Amino acid sequence: MEATNDEHVGALLEVLDLAESDARTSEDIFTGVSQFMPLGRVYGGQVLAQSIIAASRTLSPERTVHSMHGYFLRPGDSTKGITFAIDRIHDGRSFSTRRTQAYQEGVPIFSMIASFQDEGPGLDHQVPMPADIPPPEQLSDVEDQLPGVHPKSNRLFRHRPVELRHVSAPIYVEAAEPARHQAVWMRTRGRLPDDPAMHRAALAYMSDLSIQEPILRAHGIAWSTPGMKVASLDHAMWWHRFGRVDEWVLYVQESPNAVGGRGLAQGRVYSREGLLLASVAQEVMVRVPDELRDGA
Repeated sequence: MEATNDEHVGALLEVLDLAESDARTSEDIFTGVSQFMPLGRVYGGQVLAQSIIAASRTLSPERTVHSMHGYFLRPGDSTKGITFAIDRIHDGRSFSTRRTQAYQEGVPIFSMIASFQDEGPGLDHQVPMPADIPPPEQLSDVEDQLPGVHPKSNRLFRHRPVELRHVSAPIYVEAAEPARHQAVWMRTRGRLPDDPAMHRAALAYMSDLSIQEPILRAHGIAWSTPGMKVASLDHAMWWHRFGRVDEWVLYVQESPNAVGGRGLAQGRVYSREGLLLASVAQEVMVRVPDELRDGA
């Protein structure tokens, strides 16, 4: 039986609902579960979101996350829980800094430093949202474009709590003409609580979806390419303005560079009304068969 939208969102809320440990240490300790993943590896966006939630639990609600820089150290096991240790590095009049280390069985899998700020007035400008982007209602849900995808990967898409609609044809099975950019509409499959911190964390969760694709699209390579290996190395994100992520947001992405088995992807997230909500950058390890690399 297929899961309902409420069940999908409920699974997301479950992984973001961290428990505080009563262990007496010099750090704040939280624990969380991992969402189901057919391939058995923890989804990176989940660890991003959980790390931000854990760090924010050590601050007042008025001091919100505005930037994070993290490194994926090891692949996590989605059948096991995760422990998050928070180091309160700095608390100033307007800014606070937190370090989050995520562990499984005592081994670090992710390390992040995040900065939080009391919001206030200041200069205000932004890069405008691209024009001539079709609305999401005119595009197909990614689930409608899954024929030919490996059954395990197909199951991954159907269990994901986020709905994606590519402006250009997705590259899951086949890649179109090489291009270094793409745009994707996305939203959670159901309503989230009104808590702004939850929406910021959920946006971090969503920011790891599809950001690698401009690197592959630039070389006309599909996700289904035999022998290809892709792994996220690091992730940076800046929150600019608040926006609900249970409403459609546009993720505009590009890849300015690939070299030495690494590719860089950058993204901007806009509300449907055109407000720039966040900026994202991620470097990815990409290893392809020799014949593809030589022909790229």
